[in-house]
Amino acid sequence: MTEQALIGLMGGMSWESSVHYYRLINEGVRDRLGGVASARTLMWSFDFARIEALQHAGDWDALAGEMADAARVLEKGGADFLVLCTNTMHRCAWAIDAAVKTPLLHIADPTAAAIQAAGISRVGLLGTAFTMEQDFYRGRLEDKFGLEVLVPDADDRAAVHGIIYRELVAGQVLDASRETYRAVIRRLVERGAQGIILGCTEIMLLIGQADSPVPVFDTTTLHAMAAVDRALGDV
Repeated sequence: MTEQALIGLMGGMSWESSVHYYRLINEGVRDRLGGVASARTLMWSFDFARIEALQHAGDWDALAGEMADAARVLEKGGADFLVLCTNTMHRCAWAIDAAVKTPLLHIADPTAAAIQAAGISRVGLLGTAFTMEQDFYRGRLEDKFGLEVLVPDADDRAAVHGIIYRELVAGQVLDASRETYRAVIRRLVERGAQGIILGCTEIMLLIGQADSPVPVFDTTTLHAMAAVDRALGDV
């Protein structure tokens, strides 16, 4: 049997969601190969306190350097491809591409493929303020895949962002926050969203399909399953 590709995981942003990446990838490999099969992985796990401080300081140059350095470590370790286990830090995907030859599996691509497969063209995007307001993620969905991306209004964006950084990255899952997200989703649907992107890897800890009247696209699961597909491509 051909050996699996070695997955280089860039995690810890936050580790609460990286745990799910590790579980989902290993479950996916076991389901495909059977028995006690598991994934071949390397992980670099960041101290999220440093990453979060740089994010809110707007120091994207320093963050780009952090991402590039981690990618180099994983490349030297033999990773065949890289998985950046966060939506927001794809703001620095360019720095990873510039630093290493090892390919990066971009989180937006399997998400967009799933949306297109569902026959949906207009989607609502939930995530950190960085992901919702900057162009690095929305622009890729719009320019590369032709999707129309709606984001919540300013007050809803602030609420969604705050719940991520105050609660979800610390492992707190609160019913009141779930209701807040449900209300934000309803307002996006009222504006014409045919589906909802859970565009922060922690959001899947709080809400799922049962919380939305339209299809939801969980980027954590979609990204992890795309990693399994790539790792097992020739197995």
